[in-house]
Amino acid sequence: MSDRPNILWLTCEDIGPNLGCYGDDCADTPNLDALAARGVIYRNAWSNAPVCAPARTCIITGCYAPSAGAEHMRSFLPISRAMPMYPQLLRAAGYYCTNNSKEDYSLEKPGQVWDESSPAAHWRNRAEGQPFFAIFNYTVTHESGIRKRPHELVHDPAGAHVPAYHPDTPEVRHDWAQYYDTISAMDAQAGEALRELEEAGLAEDTIVFFYGDHGSGMPGHKRCARDAGLHVPLIVAIPEKFAHLASGDYAHGGASDRLVSFVDLGPTVLSLAGVEPAPAMQGRAFMGEHEAAPAGYLYGFRGRMDERYDLVRCCRDERFVYVRNFMPHLPMGQHVRYMFETPTTRVWHELYEAGELSAAQRFFWEPRPPEELYDLQEDPEETRNLADSRDHAAVLQRMRDACREWMLATRDVGLLPEPQIHGRSAGDAPYDVARDPERYPMARILAAAELASSPEPATRRLLDGMGDADAAVRWWSAMGLQMRGQQAVRQGHAALRAALDDEDACVRIAAAEALARFGDTADAHLSLPLLVELADASVHGPYVATMALNAIDHAGEAARPWLDAIRVLPEEDPTLDNRVQYGIPALLERILGRLEG
Repeated sequence: MSDRPNILWLTCEDIGPNLGCYGDDCADTPNLDALAARGVIYRNAWSNAPVCAPARTCIITGCYAPSAGAEHMRSFLPISRAMPMYPQLLRAAGYYCTNNSKEDYSLEKPGQVWDESSPAAHWRNRAEGQPFFAIFNYTVTHESGIRKRPHELVHDPAGAHVPAYHPDTPEVRHDWAQYYDTISAMDAQAGEALRELEEAGLAEDTIVFFYGDHGSGMPGHKRCARDAGLHVPLIVAIPEKFAHLASGDYAHGGASDRLVSFVDLGPTVLSLAGVEPAPAMQGRAFMGEHEAAPAGYLYGFRGRMDERYDLVRCCRDERFVYVRNFMPHLPMGQHVRYMFETPTTRVWHELYEAGELSAAQRFFWEPRPPEELYDLQEDPEETRNLADSRDHAAVLQRMRDACREWMLATRDVGLLPEPQIHGRSAGDAPYDVARDPERYPMARILAAAELASSPEPATRRLLDGMGDADAAVRWWSAMGLQMRGQQAVRQGHAALRAALDDEDACVRIAAAEALARFGDTADAHLSLPLLVELADASVHGPYVATMALNAIDHAGEAARPWLDAIRVLPEEDPTLDNRVQYGIPALLERILGRLEG
């Protein structure tokens, strides 16, 4: 057998660290618990994104998706030549690489990535004696599995732990119990893969990883850039033959507090295979020949989730989580059609509308503070925001600085609205554009975003930004006026009216939404027709149309006089891949349902 290890990844979707080996009494996971008993669990492992496509983009590249403009759910962008996908480097080193079978990357593949990527992909198809890297991904735990009905529960709803931010109702308890049922089913599938490896006589030659792709599929977890949405289980088991590749914190049956995240997985696999990670990779190998020093922080992000825009950046150390909301006027629980298929989401929202929730339970549905800070040691459910605590001012500043420095160091392209990411790149990779200060003056754009989303009055400075040469600064300035509401929009009325003719569609949309929501009837008669016109994806493309439709939805009743024009908007452009426009039908359904209801 080769002196290089085989590497097997067993992955699943939409689970937090809800396994027996993590101390969860509700979980029934004997196979994964046995794997942990001969390996190590990581107690502080994060996905970098709380939804699958951008999270998998971080894994496959070893880079934070916002550094490549790929933070949005199912966007699709050119990849930089500087950014290989890690299986390509493994294949060049002689490994047989298979993926069974989900890809879902937000970047174009740079040539052949896998030897095989399909439901038939398997390590047994390799050449004799060839080391392998293989992924098997289990979908039974996906969000959709929580709400399948009919379903005969195995776990007792009465024994389910209902977090403080969820209402304690039969629907919520049923969903949590069904969630644990899906985890048991996944554990059985993982057990079959491990037995297959054992029966082939390969267990002693194979390093095994198990992890989930982001937090649970329950609302308030998935799509939420905080510990609940990013904390994942990670187990690594190294056979004795390759003990020399283990890190100092590795111990059979042990637990590591090392901070690790998805950008670290690709570099770590390369390191275990004896391959030096690519220079562009932003993650750190936490095992193997090229092990790096441990990270001091983990980082996460949220962009567009399905049809809804947002911009969140966050980080954590071993104890605290910091969240920076760049669009605090939007609730964490924006209406995402797919999320509302889960019974918990619907009953939770109904109780919110009825005024029957506690403050912790209302938080999901209401505008957010620009900054959040949570002590996971004292408040693991993240219900007590310490951002205004004088006792935690030093911690807040430290975490704020770490988050900001990370954004600057990685050249975070997500500060651009999505249409600008595509338009400004003009055929180049956004990753490369972001490293050109002429095309992406990031410090100026970040300052505009911070000002726009700050609690400061700042109207005069925002009006100055409305005249900036860079369209992103103008967009953030218009957004900042809108975030401050009616008084700021009145003060900036002339500038917003002028911005309806801006050369950039995003600036026009932000100005039109501000006037539609907080202006007078004359403003609505100027702004709504413009938004409806920009909402035609066949003319303006899917990203501009998605932004415009969000603005129309936020305008509420002000859009009613344009109902007939909205009805005839196209739901899709047949010339485009559905991947980049699937949110448009959901938005039209939502808008028409509210205006026609």
